[in-house]
Amino acid sequence: MATGQASRDRELAAALPVRVLETPEEFETCVALQSRTWGFHDRDLVPRRMFVVARKIGGAVLGAYDGKRLAGFALTLPAHRPGQTFWHSHMLAVEPEYRDRGLGRRLKLAQREQALALGFDLIEWTFDPLEMKNAYFNLETLGAIARHYHPNLYGPTTSALQGGLPTDRLTAEWWLRSPRVAALAAAVEPPPRPPVAAEIAVPREIQDWKQAHDARAEALQAHNRTAFLRHFGEGMIAFGCARRPEASAFLLGYGEPA
Repeated sequence: MATGQASRDRELAAALPVRVLETPEEFETCVALQSRTWGFHDRDLVPRRMFVVARKIGGAVLGAYDGKRLAGFALTLPAHRPGQTFWHSHMLAVEPEYRDRGLGRRLKLAQREQALALGFDLIEWTFDPLEMKNAYFNLETLGAIARHYHPNLYGPTTSALQGGLPTDRLTAEWWLRSPRVAALAAAVEPPPRPPVAAEIAVPREIQDWKQAHDARAEALQAHNRTAFLRHFGEGMIAFGCARRPEASAFLLGYGEPA
């Protein structure tokens, strides 16, 4: 795409209003976009009723509209563990023609602003450690970290995107008040991160392997699962991603990033 067109596309995405969604009709459009994004069948779809419940119990549904058309949404649920109350960002989806224009980042930043206004320090979500574009967005663009790996978290899925593999997931921790997250949200230079102590690579062919049900995809997932569990057990965290021509990589190290 030409640079001028890409710039215009980003400007369009930046102009789309993001607001809180409240009605069953609005939630129904979220369900439809969810289905188109992941290709879920009925048993995996988050139904309209759950969007209603999320809003009712202290979560939120944010949507970005291009006129009357929903371009993207983010679904958030309240969460609690002993000593900590936080938000769980269960789902973020953007229509294909609005992707790579900064709309996902705008939805997440709106989510952050809303969470901060309510007094939350943390938003968590899960993501597939074989999806490096998403990993880069989470760790580099937003400044989240990961230190928990969940083998086959959701069990079998109807989504073709999974390629028949176990639904292994990392938990993204987005510490909303950290200097790094605040700097990235403000689009200024973030503070330095810990030294890199280990890398976990994901070859660029992984998507082809997954869709072809190539045995190399499952072998890579098993290899990386073992590596993540070992490094996390040693006290490391994943704090970044390196983009490279042949294989992108998670960057891991010790200590808390700023």
